[in-house]
Formats: sequence, structure tokens, C-alpha cells
Amino acid sequence: MSLPSEEPLPVQLNPNLQPEFTPKERTFLLQLARDAILSQLECREMVRFEPPSHLSEPRGVFTTVYLGNRLKGCVGYPLALMPLYRATIETARSAAFEDPRFAPLTLTEAPQIRIWLSVLSPLSPSPAEDVEPGRHGLLISLGDRRGLLLPQVPVEHGWDRVTFLEQTCRKAGLPLDAWQHGAKIEAFTAEVFGDRSDE
Repeated sequence: MSLPSEEPLPVQLNPNLQPEFTPKERTFLLQLARDAILSQLECREMVRFEPPSHLSEPRGVFTTVYLGNRLKGCVGYPLALMPLYRATIETARSAAFEDPRFAPLTLTEAPQIRIWLSVLSPLSPSPAEDVEPGRHGLLISLGDRRGLLLPQVPVEHGWDRVTFLEQTCRKAGLPLDAWQHGAKIEAFTAEVFGDRSDE
């Protein structure tokens, strides 16, 4: 299902990207992710809802859960496998409870969580020279190995284009120069939004 990501609290991406989702739609998705997590912790049914039609379109999405400013889990679907609202529910629960790098979220920790969503555009093959850190995320694959990094990752780490390509190869478990030797490069953009820090 998932390709866990490794980013700290998100930074501002390219401001020239026009938002696809309204503030109301963003709020709906964030509340949906939070209720998906809390309903599992509290062993209850989720609140019934009627998703806006725009959020019923199939989309790839990553949900990132933070405990304060510390990464607690990040899991997602890079491909548009199901309606966005459904993918948000599944990835939120997986990020909170199934990211193998972290212990599952507990009910005691729940009040401290922050949730961020990265809604992905469709993946498309991209020449390496067209990759723009801060605009594009990458999926690099070769054989049965693949690695994905979201668009905010190179910005947070100060990577240039070549380093971004190399680090995505590293994420896939490939040699750093695999992007020059037959690995498939696919790029995407993402609309990133979530809970803000109070600090």
C-alpha cells in the first residue's frame, strides 16, 4: 500500500501553485483524517458524512501525523486508487498506527497530534532535467524497488535537483546514480495543508 515518507513539519512550497481545494474542503479532509484516527482509538463508528463531489474523485494522498513537532507517522497512496475522502481515512489510520518506524499512537497522545495532508497530482514520466525542487515530488523505480519523496522534502533539506534525485534513489534502495542508468523517474505536484503550530 504505502511508501512511508521522511519529512519534518512541512514548509511553504512554491507559492505559484494555485490551490485546487477550497478552505472548506481542506478543513473537511483534515477533520475526516482526525476522526478516522480518533474513532479507531475510541473503538467507535466514524461520524456519518456526505463528502463533497470534488473529494469523491480518485486521488493519491499522503497523511503525515506529528506529535507536537515530531514525526509520528507518514503513509500514503501515490496512485489514485480510490476516492480522495476514502484514501484520506485509510492513510490517516495507517500513519497513526501502522508506520513501522514508530510505535502506534495512543489515546493519551491523541490531543497533541497535528495532521498534514499532501494531495498528489497524477504521476507522469519526467526527464531528470525537468525536475524542480520545491515544485515536484518524485517516484523513482527500477525493477521491484521504488522510492518516493514529497515535494516539501528537498526544500526542507536544502537539496538541489541532483541531490533530490539521488536521495529518492536512496529511498528506493538503489545506487545514488540509478536515475542516470535506467531507473524510471516520475514527477508529481502536491497540495500540502494541515494543522498549524501555535508557536
